[in-house]
Amino acid sequence: MDIQQVHHHLESHDINPSFQRVAIMKFLLEHHLAHLTVEQIYSELLPSMPTLSKATVYNTIKLFVEKKAISSMFIDERNVRYGINTETHAHFKCRDCSRIYDVPLEESDIPQFRGNPDLLPYEVQVYFMGSCKKCSEVVVN
Repeated sequence: MDIQQVHHHLESHDINPSFQRVAIMKFLLEHHLAHLTVEQIYSELLPSMPTLSKATVYNTIKLFVEKKAISSMFIDERNVRYGINTETHAHFKCRDCSRIYDVPLEESDIPQFRGNPDLLPYEVQVYFMGSCKKCSEVVVN
């Protein structure tokens, strides 16, 4: 991934591209199919950035989410995961291999909120759990 593209991506979300922010966003863009935890991001970047602190990664991720440069998902009870896809989509988590897949979702697919009129939802998270094709084939064979 070209550093200029990373700078442009950050600037397009009104984020000042510091060294750490560029490194973290570059990593996320290069691993766009992964749904990573802060711990995973930190562990992967630490060997090449020995002065990186976990607090810096947490603060950077928080900023990225606030600026809508990445999305967060609460698909398992232990870890918040982060992905670069900010388009409307759902997630599918395989119960066997724990891999998380993005699932296309149109705005019209999301049910209208008909709850308490005093509540105004600002975010909807949809996820499915089951077995992916790869794991299903292993079980069948």
